[in-house]
Amino acid sequence: MDLDNLFALVGGVGLFLYGMTLMSSGLQNVAGDKMREILESVTSNRFKSVLLGVLVTLLIQSSSATDMMVIGFVNSGIMQLTEALGVILGANIGTTVTAQVTAFDLTAFAPFLLFAGCIMYLFLKKPTIKYAGTIILGFGMLFVGVGMIKEAILPLADSPWFISFISKLSNPFLAVIFGVLFTALLQSSSSATVIFQAFAIQGLLDYKTAVYLVIGAAIGSVTPNILASLTTNRNGKRTALLNLEFNLFRAVFLSILIGIFPGILDLIQSISPDNIGRQIANTHTIFAITAVLVTMPFFTPLVKLTERIIPILPEENREREGKKLLYMVDPSHTLPAVALRQAMLEVTRMGKMARNNLADSLESFFSKDHELEDKVFSTESIVDYLSHEITDKLVELRSQELSEIDKFRVSKLTLVVSNFERISDHAENIVEYKQKIGSGKEILTKSARKELKEMGQATLESIDASIAVFENEDFSLLPHAQELEEKVDNYQDEITTNHVRRLMKGKCDPMTGVVYTDIVTDLERCSDHGINIATALITPGMRYKYQR
Repeated sequence: MDLDNLFALVGGVGLFLYGMTLMSSGLQNVAGDKMREILESVTSNRFKSVLLGVLVTLLIQSSSATDMMVIGFVNSGIMQLTEALGVILGANIGTTVTAQVTAFDLTAFAPFLLFAGCIMYLFLKKPTIKYAGTIILGFGMLFVGVGMIKEAILPLADSPWFISFISKLSNPFLAVIFGVLFTALLQSSSSATVIFQAFAIQGLLDYKTAVYLVIGAAIGSVTPNILASLTTNRNGKRTALLNLEFNLFRAVFLSILIGIFPGILDLIQSISPDNIGRQIANTHTIFAITAVLVTMPFFTPLVKLTERIIPILPEENREREGKKLLYMVDPSHTLPAVALRQAMLEVTRMGKMARNNLADSLESFFSKDHELEDKVFSTESIVDYLSHEITDKLVELRSQELSEIDKFRVSKLTLVVSNFERISDHAENIVEYKQKIGSGKEILTKSARKELKEMGQATLESIDASIAVFENEDFSLLPHAQELEEKVDNYQDEITTNHVRRLMKGKCDPMTGVVYTDIVTDLERCSDHGINIATALITPGMRYKYQR
C-alpha cells in the first residue's frame, strides 16, 4: 500500500466515523429528549426493557449513547440495575442495524445525500429540518467513507505483510482479541463491524475470520461506557460492569456454540450466498438476538455477580431502604381516614429525615468530615424521592370521594411535603458552601463560628417544635414554636449587624463573608418553613385562636 492509499484509508475511516457521529447527533437532537423520557419510564418487565433498548438505539443510532444515558439514570437513582440490564441488552441488538444498512451498496447515491443534507442544514432555518439535514449529511458521509475505504484497501490483496497478518487472524482467539482492541480504539462496534465488512467485501478477510472479529468488537464496544462510569457513583460503575459481563458471556457462549455446531455459520451464509457483506451483517444481528435471548433468564444472577464484584456499602443500603414508602402503599384501596393517617406518618418520617439532614450539614460545615458531606447529599436524594412519591400518592388520594375537611388536609399535606423538601435543599446548600470555600483552612473567625453555631442550634429547636405541633396536631405547642422562630429571626438581625462590623474592620474575608450571610439566610428560611409546617393543618375555624 503506497502513501496515497494509506491517506485515503485513514481519510475514509475518519469520514465514516464523523458521518456516524453527525448522524447520531442529528437523531439525538430530533428524538433525544423523547428518548430520555421513554427511558425514564422503563418498567421492571425485562421484555419491555429489551425492546426499549432496541427502539432507542435504532432511533439514535448509537448503543454507546443509549448505554451512557442508562448509566446516568442508574447513577441518579431513576433506574434500577435489573431494568438497566434489559435496556443494555436491547441496545446490543439495535446497534446491528448499521451493518445491515451498509451492506447495501449506496456509494453511488452518497453525493446526492451530501448535497441534500447540506442544503437542508445550511439554508433552511427550521430546527427540525436542520436536524434532518444533519442526519442525511451524516448518512452521505458514512457511505462516502465506506467507498474510500474499499478503494484504498484494494492494493492490500498483493501485500505480503498484510497477507501474513491476516493469516494469523485465522486463529479465533487472536481474531477476537484484535476485534476487541480495534473497537476500543475506534470507540464504536458499529464502525468496527462496517470496516470488517469492507475488508471482507474486497476479499481481504474470509467470512469465518470476520465472524470472530465481530464477536471481539462487541467486547470492545464497552470501552466508552467504562470510561464514562469512572466519574459516576458505585451504581453507575455497576452498570458499566454489567455491560462488560454480558458481552464477555456473549463472546464465550457464541465461540463455544460455533465450535460445537460449525454448521450454524453455513446456515447463515446460505441466507445470502453471494453477498459476504450481508452475511456478516446477518451474523452480527442473529448473534446479538441469540445472546440476548439466552441471557434474559439470568438477569438476577448477573446483577448479584456485579454486586459481589462491586459490593454494596452500608450507606447504599441506607439509601435503598430510604427510597421506599413505608405507610402509603395504596391509597386508592384504603379507607380515606386510614389513608390520611398513613400520609401523616409518611410525611412526618420524611420531615424528620430533612431535619436530621440539616443537623448533619451544620456539623459537616464545622468539621473536616467528608463522609458527612456524602451523607447529606445521599439523604437529600432520599428526601427528593420521597417528596415526589408522597405527592403522587396524595394526588391519588385527592381524587377519591373525600369530605371537605379531608380535602383540606390532603391539600395542606402537599404543602407540608414541599416545606420539608426545601429544608433538606437548604441543608445541601450549606454543604455546597463549605465545598466552595474549601475545608483545609479556618474559614470563620471565632465569634462568627460561635454565632453561627448558636443560630443553627436555635433553628433545629424551632424545626423540632414545629414537627411536634404537626405530628401530634397539638396546637397548644404552637406559641412555643413561634417564639423559637422569632428567636431565629432575631439571631439573623444580630448576626448580620455583627458581620457588617467585622467587614468594616477588615476581620472577614469577603468571599467567606458572602457564604456566611448565605448560611444565615438559609437557616432563617428553614425556621420559616418550620412555622409553615406547624400551622398547615389549622382549619379556618381555628385560625383566629392561634393567630399571633
